[in-house]
Amino acid sequence: MLTALFTLGYVAYATAHGTHDNQKTLSGPHQSLWYNTLPGDGGTQADSVFSGITTFGRLPYQPCLGHDDIDYDLAFIGAPFDTGTSYRPGARFGPSGIRQGSRRLNLYGGYNVPLETNPFNSWAKVLDCGDIPVTSYDNEWALKQIEEGHYNILSRAPKTAADQRGPAKKGKTLPRVITLGGDHTITLPLLRSINRAYGPVSVIHFDSHLDTWRPKVFGGSPSEVASINHGTYFYHAAQEGLLANDTNIHAGIRTTLSGPSDYANDGYCGFAIVEAREVDTIGTDGIIKKILDRVGTTNPVYLSVDIDTLDPAFAPATGTPETGGWSTRELRTILRGLESVNLIGADIVEVAPAYDTNAEHTTMAAADALYEIMSIMLKKGPLSNMVANQDEEL
Repeated sequence: MLTALFTLGYVAYATAHGTHDNQKTLSGPHQSLWYNTLPGDGGTQADSVFSGITTFGRLPYQPCLGHDDIDYDLAFIGAPFDTGTSYRPGARFGPSGIRQGSRRLNLYGGYNVPLETNPFNSWAKVLDCGDIPVTSYDNEWALKQIEEGHYNILSRAPKTAADQRGPAKKGKTLPRVITLGGDHTITLPLLRSINRAYGPVSVIHFDSHLDTWRPKVFGGSPSEVASINHGTYFYHAAQEGLLANDTNIHAGIRTTLSGPSDYANDGYCGFAIVEAREVDTIGTDGIIKKILDRVGTTNPVYLSVDIDTLDPAFAPATGTPETGGWSTRELRTILRGLESVNLIGADIVEVAPAYDTNAEHTTMAAADALYEIMSIMLKKGPLSNMVANQDEEL
């Protein structure tokens, strides 16, 4: 019996050993198993949109702040800061939440039907550059980190048209940068960075709040550091000369005030106002016209979107929710109406995912708004086109 078992074992070993010697060693998975060429006008899809590393719209990730030789035409960068908020904290998790809400943007290929463009398959090199390291212990230092991190990303030569004349200082062409906030305080250091590159710019501000309050009115201004927060940053921007005079506009305003003097102060800061309720009388077309008439279509424009522009029914996860806001459809329609504006940069802020539903309503709405913005930016080509078009008109 033992002899028979030994013989069978030996035969099994020999057979297995012989088979192993005849196998071909594979160096890795066959490409056809992992990469699928999509039909139509699409590209390649490495895996399902619900898997893989989370970047904005599943864009390639590069650690741009750590490598000055990385170039791009449009970069996404996060600014996880929320210690300037006056009500609900949590927007420090906004950048990661927005990225999560953006995962299915190119599920079907990314083509934007109303704008007739595909921002994920265009002339441009688009990257997610990760987040700026931001301290949560020192607001003054944090704002400096945001300014310097943004300027590092903004000031390098773009992938395309770097040698052509552009709208920045000294005739430079720069890449566009979209920042994921973060509470709205971050717009002040971002505008400081923009000013270093462009000088004063016009601002389109989507928000339910003015954010031009004098520090003594909003927060009491017990210290210089405390005077800069998510309700006063535009006051400081105006005082610092970061805004182009009388070409700036708020859209979606519906907050309560300390009194009529708040509106007077807002005018001193260089803003006009579109109230949220005007959508009931002039519609989205009328709102678009007001914005275009104010900022024009020839000068550099910065766009800042507070997600609380939307009604809490559509975006509950925000720092200071206000009822009576626009729907997601209305906001996206208005954003698409800004196609003729020369957007040099943008941010979206006040997304606080902890207050969202399990369906990710707010983070998806924020991602979709950015999808419209990046579509507008890339459809216009590199920023050198802005100067070339003006030369042609002359």
